[in-house]
Amino acid sequence: MWNVELTGEFIAFFVFAVMIITGAVMMLSLTQVVHMVLSLLAAFIGMAGMFVLLQAEFLAFVQVLIYAGAVTILMIFGIMMTNHQGEGAEFPRAWHEGLAAVGALALFGLLFYAIRQADFSQVTAYAPAEDNTLAIGKLLFTGYVVPFELVSVLLTVAFIGAIVLAKKEAD
Repeated sequence: MWNVELTGEFIAFFVFAVMIITGAVMMLSLTQVVHMVLSLLAAFIGMAGMFVLLQAEFLAFVQVLIYAGAVTILMIFGIMMTNHQGEGAEFPRAWHEGLAAVGALALFGLLFYAIRQADFSQVTAYAPAEDNTLAIGKLLFTGYVVPFELVSVLLTVAFIGAIVLAKKEAD
């Protein structure tokens, strides 16, 4: 019925998939915000592992650098600098959890049925570039120079704006 070889790539896929799903579910179900951010970090790291399995090393690097690094640290600093003492904490009702469980099971069933009915025999494999990071870099600095520079200007303006806002609060 299941014609699957247990290769290292197959096992790594399921390890990363479990890591992503567990991190996402824990992020939604935990109550302390710092624990939620750490669960989100686990999901980000799992996504980077999936990108490595897809031979998209550049995306894996960006995933770790930007999301797992910068965004997670930014969220933790934001949480630590604000006061979160359970104000307005509303605990979910039992029927909300039951309804969410039924919805999750229905979604799982629908996805499982769709995957089982899909015909993957017509999918053709592509040959990735030998060095996809080099190809992305060349494309970024030749075909997309103007958007790249506009993003750098936007980030610089945002950084200066953050400094101005921080100085106003300090005064």
